Amino acid sequence: MDVLKDEKIINRILTKGVEQILPSPDALRTLLMSGKRINVYQGFDPTAPTLHIGHTVGMRKLEDFRKLGHQVSFVIGDFTARIGDPSDKTSSRVKLTKEQVESNMKTYVDQASHILDIFNKENPVKIVYNGKWLEPLTFGDIIELASLFTVQQMLKRSMFQKRLEEDKPIYLNEFLYPLMQGYDSVMMDIDVEVGGNDQLFNMLAGRDLILNKLHKEKIVLAGKLLSTEDGTKMGKSEGNMITLNDSANDIYGKVMAFTDNQIVIGFEILTSYEMEQVKEISDRLTNGENPIILKKLLAYEVTKDIKSEEEAQKAQQYFENAFQRKGSSERGIYTEGKDYDFPIKEINKENINIVDLIVECGITDSKTHARRLVEQGAVKIDENKISDWNQNISFNLEDKHILKCGRHVYQMIYIPKP
Repeated sequence: MDVLKDEKIINRILTKGVEQILPSPDALRTLLMSGKRINVYQGFDPTAPTLHIGHTVGMRKLEDFRKLGHQVSFVIGDFTARIGDPSDKTSSRVKLTKEQVESNMKTYVDQASHILDIFNKENPVKIVYNGKWLEPLTFGDIIELASLFTVQQMLKRSMFQKRLEEDKPIYLNEFLYPLMQGYDSVMMDIDVEVGGNDQLFNMLAGRDLILNKLHKEKIVLAGKLLSTEDGTKMGKSEGNMITLNDSANDIYGKVMAFTDNQIVIGFEILTSYEMEQVKEISDRLTNGENPIILKKLLAYEVTKDIKSEEEAQKAQQYFENAFQRKGSSERGIYTEGKDYDFPIKEINKENINIVDLIVECGITDSKTHARRLVEQGAVKIDENKISDWNQNISFNLEDKHILKCGRHVYQMIYIPKP
């Protein structure tokens, strides 16, 4: 396949969902306009049995590079997953065995193929496993790589600073992780690495390493992250993710649990919308359009891309039916004082913690997950947002409350214990 210089795709690569490009956007534009076929990659560590929606941000970038005719590599970090990436972690990761990693990565390629045209006949995506070159490294090889970095460089990482302040351990293997990721760039002779902005330190380590080893400049493209209102990244380690293995109903429902502040960024990084269309969404929101309407559109687009248009239509219908008020054309919106056909949950405690209430209603069986739902602003009692997971809810015989938790809505009534 010939290398294309499609201005529309190039502008999309440079602007849509981009946090920063180093050394500069102009350097990447010049490279893309040169006509040279470049090597581009992103790595995905199989630390969980499924990819998540945050991974699709980089995959969309990879697909644009592939459409231009460049060589794109989807790197599965079967070795680096066993080391444990310390990025944004205030405590060390749980170590994974080789067998756990191999089990986790079984469906990664299939999941990624919903966004990336991996098996395209003209320009297929390379599937690469970094254990191929990292596993054979000798202790001497690792020492030689380590000699190119300083302890001061590593300690500049904010999560290490936080651990030092809190007297939490920092393990040597965590220092080695950026070296291993950087070595991926050297072994594949990479021109551009794509990743989330939380990966910037690791990607820059690779930039330093490739300059030292191959005497060339690697460009780093760091993408925007989807985060909660408190700035917490949504991802597999945080336990608040939408996975590519989720059902269409769950994907649609979880997007509907986004806060209003996540709507515009959601369209930018999680859909195929052009930036002009994203601006239109932003303008509609600013001009007072009901956020529920835009959120339903976002949920549909995300579900369609990950699953299919048919499944997205069914998921939307399911959601609307689940939230439909008797005898009303209003859907998906609860208004105080109206009569809605919500499932009834009987509560037999006069006073109950909000986390215990979420678990008792069957929304999740994990108190940790329930706390995160509260922290994300996804929980309301009678349209009043609950922001403190220590809060207790009181009931009496006359009470009828509506609990909204993401896409789940229940009418709760108090039934005393016999």
